[in-house]
Amino acid sequence: MTKNHQIQSDNISKDFLWVERLSNLLDSRFRIGNFRFGLDPILNFIPFAGQITTFFVSLCLVIVMYRNGASSKLAVKMLLNITWDALLGSIPLFGNIFDFFNKANNKNINLLKEHYYDNKHQGSAKGILLVILAVFLILITAFIYLMYLLTIWLIQFIF
Repeated sequence: MTKNHQIQSDNISKDFLWVERLSNLLDSRFRIGNFRFGLDPILNFIPFAGQITTFFVSLCLVIVMYRNGASSKLAVKMLLNITWDALLGSIPLFGNIFDFFNKANNKNINLLKEHYYDNKHQGSAKGILLVILAVFLILITAFIYLMYLLTIWLIQFIF
């Protein structure tokens, strides 16, 4: 192993440890009985600001690991986890409950461990992104079609 490779490996280990500690703080730092939770669900009680704050902290964690060699496929999976957490967590009342049980940052740590230690989630994210794009286009098309049907129905109803 070259000295440069050893330095890079040490940096990844330090950043991974930092990311793991911050993820633990966000998702599972506190305990009541056997139930663990972190700052994420607590901050979600502050409308908008809490959800936005935890999303950007989670996003920073993904960026740090992507800069340290996480594959694009892994980065997309991690981004999907935090986006799903942010979207569902932003729904009033349901989002508060959801954030106590969905631990996106802990899921991302597990993905990182699988990536770095088990060599999983390697490769390109093109397949995942194409599926997301296809689903998104289908949803947009369905929405436009439903709006068209609603418009026709309203016109017939009025006249």
